[in-house]
Amino acid sequence: MKSIVRTNFEDSVSAYAAYERRTGRFTALARLLAAEMSARANGPFDSVLDAGSGTGVSTNIFAERSRWTVALDFSREMLREVESAPRVEADFDHLPFVDGSFDGVAFTASLFLVPDPAIATREAARVVRSDGVVGAVAPLGWTNTDGTDIFDGLARESRSPTGVEDVETAFEDEFAVTAGTWRFATTAESVRRFHAIPAMAARLYPKLPVEERVAKARELLDSLDGTVEQRWRWIVGVAV
Repeated sequence: MKSIVRTNFEDSVSAYAAYERRTGRFTALARLLAAEMSARANGPFDSVLDAGSGTGVSTNIFAERSRWTVALDFSREMLREVESAPRVEADFDHLPFVDGSFDGVAFTASLFLVPDPAIATREAARVVRSDGVVGAVAPLGWTNTDGTDIFDGLARESRSPTGVEDVETAFEDEFAVTAGTWRFATTAESVRRFHAIPAMAARLYPKLPVEERVAKARELLDSLDGTVEQRWRWIVGVAV
């Protein structure tokens, strides 16, 4: 699964950047997560590991708040876009840092992409200092104004490799946890743009080649219209 996810993101750099320019969603998530982490930190962050940095959108936010921020991702093509911090190509399951290297570790829209979040959270607990803070954000999906899932009538589910419940449980096994849900009003067009990112189109059609996957996602979502609500779960843990 890891190699598949890596390939999906290698193919997603330009579409990911286009979605972010249009919506600013990942910047907003990173700002909110940074605020929640800072509220639970024992003083300012001196060092932060941005785990799953992608093109550096989230790295930029954490670099504003800490003296030393490291961008880590296992997609070399994504990392090429990062300019605001040192870049490390690595796997969440084997973080190449000594114990207690960071004040904070952030998984901004990334931890739900791994097959076993428990391994990644154990690694995060290892590299964060005593009383350090670890945060994650994971998607809960999209709903219509009446609260129904937008995919209920489309005979298809937009599914993450790992569910939110598993991510939250992994945190609870390692940290003292606080969690909540953020809600964003968004448009049907933004939902289509999200799933036009090859890595996100894989949520709908994981077994199809890239171009066919994106085309099928566009066809599936073509009938969507109006405003919908996008929900994200945030989880922040303090090392004890």
